[in-house]
Amino acid sequence: MHAVLTAQLEAALLRELRSRFEYENYARFGEKLAAPVFALVDSETKLGRWVPDGRRIELARAFVLGRPWLEVMSVLQHELAHQFVDEVLRVRDEPPHGDTFRRVCEERGIDARAGGVPIAAEAPEGDRVLDRIRKLLALAGSDNRNEAELAMQKAHELMLRHNVDAPGDRRYVIRQIGTPEKRGNRVEGAVLALLAELFFVKVILVPVWLPLLGKRGTASEISGTQANVDMAEHVYSFLLATADRLWRENRNDTRVRSGRDRLSYQMGVIGGFRDKLLADRITLQETGLVWVGDADLDRNYRARHPRVTTRTRTMRLDDAHAAGREAGRTVVLHKPVSEGPTATGPRLLR
Repeated sequence: MHAVLTAQLEAALLRELRSRFEYENYARFGEKLAAPVFALVDSETKLGRWVPDGRRIELARAFVLGRPWLEVMSVLQHELAHQFVDEVLRVRDEPPHGDTFRRVCEERGIDARAGGVPIAAEAPEGDRVLDRIRKLLALAGSDNRNEAELAMQKAHELMLRHNVDAPGDRRYVIRQIGTPEKRGNRVEGAVLALLAELFFVKVILVPVWLPLLGKRGTASEISGTQANVDMAEHVYSFLLATADRLWRENRNDTRVRSGRDRLSYQMGVIGGFRDKLLADRITLQETGLVWVGDADLDRNYRARHPRVTTRTRTMRLDDAHAAGREAGRTVVLHKPVSEGPTATGPRLLR
C-alpha cells in the first residue's frame, strides 16, 4: 500500500516533472522535444511508458512515491528517449528497444535496459570478488589489532587488483545515498570526496524532489560497477558512524574545546583515514598495482551529467581537526558489506 498524495502535493509533483522535462530537453535533447502531458497512473506492471496517442508520459504512482527520486528520473529519461525516437527521429519500424533507441540512450547517458528484476544464473565476477572482500572485512573486525590491520590491507589490495585487472565494457549502476530530507554537512562531503578518490566510483550531488513533502532536497548519486557501488555505500555508512563514535569517545581530549569543534574533529577523522589509505596505495603501487582510472565510467558519467558545476570548500585546520586526524589514522574498515543495495526494487522500463 503506497502513500496517498493530497491534490495539492500531486499537482506540485506534476509541476516538478514538467520542470525536469524542461531541463532534460535542454541538456540531452537539444530542446527538440515538445512538452508531453504527464500523468500518474495506478499501474503494477509498468514503471513508465510513452503513449504516442495523446502524447502522454505515464509514470506509476506507487513507483514515484515509493522509490528514490534518481530512479524516477531514470525512468523519465528512458521515456523521453522513446518520445525522441518517435517524434523527432520518426523511427517507427523498429522494436521499441531497437538499435535506434539504444543508440539514443547510449549517446545521452540514459538507461536503455527494459527487463524486470534480473535473475542471475551465476554470480558475476564482481559479486565473487565482493564476497571475498566481505570475508576480509569481517576479519578486520578482529580484536587482534595486527590481524585486523592485515585483513583490511588485503581487502584494499583485492579491491585495487580487481579494478586494475577488470575487463572493459563493464555495466554501471547508480545509487542514491544519504538523506535528502536533511541538509548535508562538511563531514558527509569529505566522505563522498574520499569515495570518488579511492573507491572506484563517481560521485555527484543532485537535486531531488520529495513528493510527500512537496519540496526539493539534495541527494548524493554514486555510479560505478555493482561491486564498487556496494562497497562505496558500505564505506559511506561506516565512516559517518565511525566519525560520530570517535567524537563521542574522545570528548575529553584537551584539543577539543566544545561541541562547536565536532565537525572539525570529524573532518579530521576522515582525513586521517584517507592518509592511511593513501599510504597503503603507495605501497601497492610499488608492487605494480597502479590505478589509472576507468575511461568508460568517465564517459558514462559525462553523458549522464552533461551540465556539471564544481565548488570548492575551505577546511579549518585547528587542534580539534588534528586530534580527529590522529584518531582517523587508526580506523580499520570492517564489518561485512550488506548483501546487495539497500534500495532494491523492480527495474521495469518501457
